[in-house]
Amino acid sequence: MSYAADEDAICQRAAVFVEKILKGAKPAELPVEQPTKFEFLINPRAAKALGLSIPEAVLKLADGTVE
Repeated sequence: MSYAADEDAICQRAAVFVEKILKGAKPAELPVEQPTKFEFLINPRAAKALGLSIPEAVLKLADGTVE
């Protein structure tokens, strides 16, 4: 299981920063941002390999599964 920042959202925000830098902004003057969107992902195959069973209620809470 993983609960982490959404990688797509991070890449999109990085592109915005790159654009600002290419237009002349000084990197030291750009604000630091924290992620605002997070994902809860489950890898059922890894759980099975470890001999773990994931309750159906937890699977329903997940944003997605990774195979």
